[in-house]
This record gives sequence, C-alpha cells and structure tokens, in this order.
Amino acid sequence: MITVQREELIEYETFARRLADASAKITLEFFRSQVDVENKASDNAFDPVTIADRRAEEIIRALIETAYPLHGIIGEEHANKISGHDLTWILDPIDGTRSFIAGVPLWGTLIGLGAKGVPFLGVMDQPYLGERFIGVNAPDRKEAHLIVRGEKQILRTRPCSDLSQAIITCTTPDMFEGGAERAAYEEVEKKCRLARYSLDCYGYALLSMGLFDLVIEANLAPYDIHALIPLVEAAGGIVTDWSGNPPYKGG
Repeated sequence: MITVQREELIEYETFARRLADASAKITLEFFRSQVDVENKASDNAFDPVTIADRRAEEIIRALIETAYPLHGIIGEEHANKISGHDLTWILDPIDGTRSFIAGVPLWGTLIGLGAKGVPFLGVMDQPYLGERFIGVNAPDRKEAHLIVRGEKQILRTRPCSDLSQAIITCTTPDMFEGGAERAAYEEVEKKCRLARYSLDCYGYALLSMGLFDLVIEANLAPYDIHALIPLVEAAGGIVTDWSGNPPYKGG
C-alpha cells in the first residue's frame, strides 16, 4: 500500500517537474546535433548511448541527492543508489535514444517515483515538442494529464471492446526474442486495425491520450516502464507483464 499523503504528492510532482526542466536543458542542447554515439551492446547488437543521456541523468541525480538525500535512485546510465528509505526515483534520461540520434522527436525523459517498489508518480517529458505527460496513481489522488503550451489536458484511455478496432504499437518487432515471442505478438497484431512502430515511451503517452489501445513489449528494464505505469493506470489503462502480474521489475 502506498502511504504517501496528498501534500507529499504535490511536493514530489512539483519536484519531478523541476527535474524534467533541468534535464531538458541538457537534452535539447544535443538534440539534432552531431553528437557522438557509443554502442553499449556486443555481438553485433546496437544499444546506443550519448553524452546527452549521461549528462541529463547526472543533473537529475544531483538534484535528487540535494533535495532528498535518503531516497534511492535507479537509472539507466549510472550505478544504482540502494537506500533503506521507502521511496526510490527511477530514471531514464532519454528513452528512445535511437530516435534521439536520428533527430526524431519521439524520445522522452522518464522520471518515476515509487514506494517500496510500487510506482505512484510518473513523468514522460518530450521537451522538443513541449509536451509533458504526468501520472499520479495513489489512494489520495489519481490523475493523468498533459501539459502543453501552458495548458493542462486531463487524459483518459478510450474504450475498445474488440481487437479489430484497436491500434497497437511496439518499439520494434525485433525486440521479441525467439519464435514463440515474435509469433505471439504477430498473432495479436494481425487482429488489430492498425500497427505503428518506433514510438518507445511515446506510444504509452498516446495510449494514455486515448489514441492508441495496446502496447506490447518485451525485455524491459524497470527504468523503461516505471514512470509510464502511473501515467497509463491513472488514465484508466491496465499495465501487466505477459503473465498478468505487476510489471514493476520490467521483463
């Protein structure tokens, strides 16, 4: 059970917006520039990281360490800070680095906050488009909204009772390992009305807006999904792993 009080939720949401602002100054400096790309993967795979990823996470971490030194921090680009405190920040400074390095504005900065491993606050910030998606999913408050050009829009998923009417997305079908995973995804996709790829975190944001109906992905790390869970759930959606269990550890 999440025990964060309403006043604390307001405080943490305000702080998360501050983190997104600080990150945006870094990421926008490098976006659509000739930035060096490092490949973190081996065996002919491609898992890119840039100086923008690392610097953005560094500034976010520094702000958290100053404001909440007892909180834990889990991020993609730097070592995890394990804490005995109930609250942990989970960060992905640029989710969708492939889009980032290609100049496509469908990447986002993910900032999540969880209590005892359960996420209750999530921000997905796309600074180039000026779109900030925020989800709060706690007993005292449940709301998903988009802030764009200073205007706040409440978000709701849309009803979709049949796959034949659904719009589905995944980052890429190549993410599914083995014949069984790929076949399972394709079995669902072929029953849907429309499929789109390469959206990364932006696909979850569009789902929370009621524009997409289904996201299916695989091999996610916690920092890939934590910030998106409160956003989708507060908008009325459901997020599980492939077995129907809570997806807090990714997978």
